[in-house]
Order: sequence, then C-alpha cells, then structure tokens
Amino acid sequence: MVIVALIGAGAVVVALQIDASDELPPGIPPQPAAITVNPQIRAVPPNAPEPTPTGVQQAIADAVRDPALGEFTGEISDALTGQTLWSEAPTEPRVPASNAKILTAAAALLDLPHDQRITTTVVAGPDGQVILKGAGDPTLSAQPTGADTFYTNPARIADLAAQIREAGVDVTSVAVDTSAFTGPTMERTWEDADIAGGDITPIESLIADGGRIEPLDEYSPRVADPAITAGEALAYALGVDAPVTEETAPGGGQVIAQVQSAPLVTRVNDMMRLSDNVLAETLSIELSVAQGGPASIAGGVAAIESSLARHGFDMSAVTLRDASGLSYANRVPATVLDTLMGAAAGPAQPLMRSLLDGLPVAGGTGTLTDRFDPETNPGAGWVRAKTGTLTGVSSLTGIVQTIDGRVLAFALMSGGTSPADARPALDDVAGELRECGCR
Repeated sequence: MVIVALIGAGAVVVALQIDASDELPPGIPPQPAAITVNPQIRAVPPNAPEPTPTGVQQAIADAVRDPALGEFTGEISDALTGQTLWSEAPTEPRVPASNAKILTAAAALLDLPHDQRITTTVVAGPDGQVILKGAGDPTLSAQPTGADTFYTNPARIADLAAQIREAGVDVTSVAVDTSAFTGPTMERTWEDADIAGGDITPIESLIADGGRIEPLDEYSPRVADPAITAGEALAYALGVDAPVTEETAPGGGQVIAQVQSAPLVTRVNDMMRLSDNVLAETLSIELSVAQGGPASIAGGVAAIESSLARHGFDMSAVTLRDASGLSYANRVPATVLDTLMGAAAGPAQPLMRSLLDGLPVAGGTGTLTDRFDPETNPGAGWVRAKTGTLTGVSSLTGIVQTIDGRVLAFALMSGGTSPADARPALDDVAGELRECGCR
C-alpha cells in the first residue's frame, strides 16, 4: 500500500510539472481548441428533393399494415406544393379526439390579433364588497407570486389582491361575475365524470388554473364550480372569511384592479402543446365574440367553422360539437387535418405559421414527451404533431422533415383499437417518413 501511494504521489508530481510547463513532451499532440456553441436556426432548403407518391407509399407500406391501427384513414402531403403523396379514405369523417384543436388553433390565428390579451378585472361593489369579473381567461392563476404555473406567463390573482390593497379598499366580501359567457357550461355530449377525471371544468368566464384542483398537475381532477373557486382564491389572498357569492358587477362600476393574460399566440401554443380542453373552449368563445357571435360553447364551434370556410378550407364534411375534441360526436376527415397542417407549414397561410411552434416535439415536449423512443424510432426530435386520444380513438397530425430536408404534412387517424397499441403504430408511420427521401 505504501508503494502504491508513493507511485500515485509521483504521478501527481509529474502531472503538475507537465501542466506547469509551456512545452509538451515530444510526441504529445497539442491541446485542441475548446469547443464553442453556435446555436442557430437553419431554414429548410427551398430546393430539397421532392418526394414522390411512389416513394412515400413504399416507405410506409409495412407500417400502415399494422393491425394495431384498426380502422385506419389518413393523408400525407408535400407542405411546399400541396401535392397528396399518400391517402387512405381521406374524406371519411372520423372522430378526431384532440386533433379537433388544430381547427380551433387555425381559426383563432387566422382571425384574431396574435397579440390580443384578455383583461380580468375587480370592480368595487357596495359596502366593501369587491366583484371579480371574469372575461374568459382560464389561464388566470391562483399560484402565489413567484410560484410556478401550469400555463405560460399567466395573469395572477395575487396581483389583483396587491392592487386592491394598494387602493386602500377595506374589503368585507368577494363576489364573482360570470355574465361574460352565456349558454350551458357543459356541452351535452360531455360526461359529468370528465370533471373529476381531469378532462374538463364547466366553461365559465371566470376560471383559475384551468379549473385544476392541483394547479401544476396536468391530469388533476377539476373543480365543478370554477368561478366560485377563483373567487375563494381572491378572498384568501385578501384575508376575507365571508362566503363568496355570485353577483353582476354594476355598469360603470369603479375598476380597482385588473390583470392581463398572455398574448393570444402564447395561449394557442399552450393549448396545442398541453392539449388543454378548457383553453380550447375559451379560445373558441373569444373568436365568436370577436365575430359578433354569442359567448357560448355553441357559438365558439360556429365561429371555428365559419372562419375556416371563409379562408377557403372545405368544411362540408366536418361536424363539431366542441372546440376541444372531447366529444365523440365530432367528425373531421383526415384530408381537412392534413390540409390545415400543410397550410401552416407551407406558403398558403402565413398567419397560421405559429401553430407549428405549439406542436409537441416527438420524444421531447408536451403530449409527445413519452413517445417516439429515439433508440427505435427515427422520428424522435424530427416529428412535430398534435396528438388525439379517446377510448378506442387515436389520431396524430403534424409535420416531419425528411432525411433530404423536405417538409411533409400528415394526418393519421386510428379507431377501434386500444390507444396503448395504436399510438406506437401511428408513431411508426410518421417515423418512416423521417427516414425516407421518398423519391
């Protein structure tokens, strides 16, 4: 042990002498230059080789025959030219699940200002009462100042409370005003069990943290009374013990506090990346109000359909009951989804381009974080797509850059099999597109 220690000590001395010397011993190559990071975004080459229908069909031939796909329809196209490269019953209306959110995002980005924000206010009521007036922003957060939030850069109830205190109001009670929205708060094809299941909360104009009981948990059960719950969060922040009630703020009442949501484009991207049903419904209502329509779930659906039809998309085979895809009564053909994705990725609709930013990245972000294993699927990191899942329904719509640098749009819709089986099969089809030049 002593000998080993002496040898080790000698090695350290030699190493220190070498490090301290300006010259390296003969035969030792010079130290290489330090690696420097040069982050940059490289544009897709405009002259990337164009895939052919035959090439695409050959590339995905085995993947599309997977029995796990069940009743399978789809379409693949060249985003630059719009040419259809492969299709299987693309005009058949199918249950889209959350792929319906692609229609919601497209309509919002086409017809609303991308920097539009929603303002939530507190209005002075009688005898020290303050009225929290919702305007349709479900990203409003009850999280304390500085704490993490589920949504990106949301408005906070804590900021409202701080403004009320600064105004010197001696608050005796808190009320909530939900009059900004009309109509039923639940679409009749939804299940009440979906509230406790974490899929939806009643769509009121005042909702905090998307109605989640656990604000940072994507799959948290939701509250059945989101407006009252938000009002209770404000009361707690103000130290008020009186029960929260529902009131209508007086017209022309004094606004004593207000906060603004993140811009529209941020909220659209949150909706897409997180597949957030509540945010999808409120975005559609925001669109309806901007078009002069009713501030209701049905009004939001009508606004999406009219907006996309006005911009030249064929909506004749589309049936929507909601903006989120939660309803099994929704029907959308694969060709509509593929056309929308191609329009966003290609030159046709530049206002839709930011839709791509919100798409989950295969094996990386959002609802694709745990899909596209990079050790087995070449689409990992290259596929960006919106997922859709209901019992017996799986869909995947997005874009992928081929090995030659060509961007393809795709819409893949599976039904009749377990999503646990169908999703890997859908991922395999998209992954094959990454690997091929498809010429």
